Amino acid sequence: MHLPDFLIDRYKEWKKDTFDKNSRLYKKTSVEPQKPKAMIISCCDSRVNETSIFNGEIGDFFIHRNIANIVPTYNSANDHYNTLSSIEYAVCVLKVPHLIVMGHSNCGGIKYGYEVFCENNKIENLVYLNEWIKNLSLVYKDLNKNTFDKNNIKFLEMKSVINSISNLQEYPFIKD
Repeated sequence: MHLPDFLIDRYKEWKKDTFDKNSRLYKKTSVEPQKPKAMIISCCDSRVNETSIFNGEIGDFFIHRNIANIVPTYNSANDHYNTLSSIEYAVCVLKVPHLIVMGHSNCGGIKYGYEVFCENNKIENLVYLNEWIKNLSLVYKDLNKNTFDKNNIKFLEMKSVINSISNLQEYPFIKD
């Protein structure tokens, strides 16, 4: 299986227009240690582009993406090595001074979680997604479960970010 032509074409454009014009910067960043100004924990959603939103330069951000930009609780750490190891590396190794949990509107992960918790509408063969979404179970407790509307989804999107920030504050290496 080969790469689709549109990806090859876009790479060639980037190489010519961006890489060649900034080759010194790319060479410099390839040999110097990274020193990001912030870590951004955001959603995997293809419409979210952190570096564009914050007008980031190469090396500005250490980015971790997952479904619904979730930061699990500290006591569930053994089940979520990917997200937690990224946070630990950013804080303890890279000494990143700022952590940003960046939610977004119309989040499919949040909507799926809503459907699982409020409508008991789980897709059984999504084993890993169903396990991951369990991290949002406490977020749904304050929801009006008698109605489905976009306000509930928006509420959950915001509440999930607040919950993730609260979860970050549980981590001993962040408290330190």
